[in-house]
Amino acid sequence: MECLIGIQGPDFVLVASDSGSGRSIIRMKDGYELTPHAAANFTRRNLADALRSSSAYQVNLLLAGYDDTEGPELYYMDWLASLQKIPFAAHGYGSFFSLSILDRYYKPGLSREEATELLKKCIEEVQRRFLVRLPDFFVRIVDKDGVHDVSIPSKS
Repeated sequence: MECLIGIQGPDFVLVASDSGSGRSIIRMKDGYELTPHAAANFTRRNLADALRSSSAYQVNLLLAGYDDTEGPELYYMDWLASLQKIPFAAHGYGSFFSLSILDRYYKPGLSREEATELLKKCIEEVQRRFLVRLPDFFVRIVDKDGVHDVSIPSKS
């Protein structure tokens, strides 16, 4: 993946990633149910421990989730195990094109429709300006009812 984008709304988090996989395959296992905050801190701790060993992970990620008491949460984490709760984020080469759009147009309390339009602007900019072709994105919304696929038509 070369591009991850996340946008938090008042009762949801909208996340998107390009569908390319050029490095590896990751299999997630079932485990204990954690709040987004607990999952982010657990992951950060594992990355920090690995960073200090001879087998450090080279991973950047966005963690989105919904907690019944805290509501929607979006966390940014990089390969140095830095962790920050934020309202919007982007990782990868696509972030060079999408962060300025998110910074300009994001507003707290945006609706799902507004978040979807903002995400479309980001994806269109990445598809228009990035040297590598990223034609398809997986888009999902995380809310109190779970994780749902979202269809965003592509211009490419």
